[in-house]
Amino acid sequence: MKLIILDRDGVINHDSDTFIKSPHEWIPIPGSLEAIARLNQADYRVVVATNQSGLARGMFNIMALNAIHQKMHAAALSAGAKIDAVFFCPHAADDGCDCRKPQPGMLHAIGKRFDVSLKEVPMVGDSLRDLQAGFVAGCTPYLVLTDKGEKTQKKGGLPPGTTSYANLAAVVDHLLKTPVLSHAV
Repeated sequence: MKLIILDRDGVINHDSDTFIKSPHEWIPIPGSLEAIARLNQADYRVVVATNQSGLARGMFNIMALNAIHQKMHAAALSAGAKIDAVFFCPHAADDGCDCRKPQPGMLHAIGKRFDVSLKEVPMVGDSLRDLQAGFVAGCTPYLVLTDKGEKTQKKGGLPPGTTSYANLAAVVDHLLKTPVLSHAV
C-alpha cells in the first residue's frame, strides 16, 4: 500500500490566523483537490492529520468540525478525489498530549490503523510542527510554500531531508515521477 499524510490547513485548504471554524471558511487551495485525485489514480491512500486546538479553545464544536470535513470530502469527490481518513488532535498546545503535532502520536495512530510502517511515507505540511512530527515518525517531510510555508522555510531549522515545493500539486508531480517502495509491515 502507498500512503501519504497531508496536513489540512495550508496544504489542502487556505489557513486562517483565526482558525477555520465553519464550512464557509474552508476554501480549497487551487489545484490541491486535483492533486489528491492524481494520488488516488496512482493508488495512494490519502490521510489527513490536522491539529484542531480550536475545539479545546471553544472556538467551534465537534459538529462544526464534522461539517467542515464533510465539505472537504464532498469537494474532493467533486474533483474525482478521495480522502481515506481524517485524524485530528482536539487538544490545546498546553494539554501535554502526544497526538498534537509536533508530537508523532497522531502519525503513529495512522500507521497502526493502516497497518503500515511510516518509514519514508510522505508527510506534507506548511508548518515546522508538521514536518517535525513526520520526521520523528519516520516519514519523509515535504514543505509546501502555500500559506505559512514560506515563513516556515525562511525561519529555517527544517528536519533533515525536507524538500520544499510550491504547493501540493508540485509535491504530487515529484512523487509520481519517483518510484515508490511498498510500505507494508
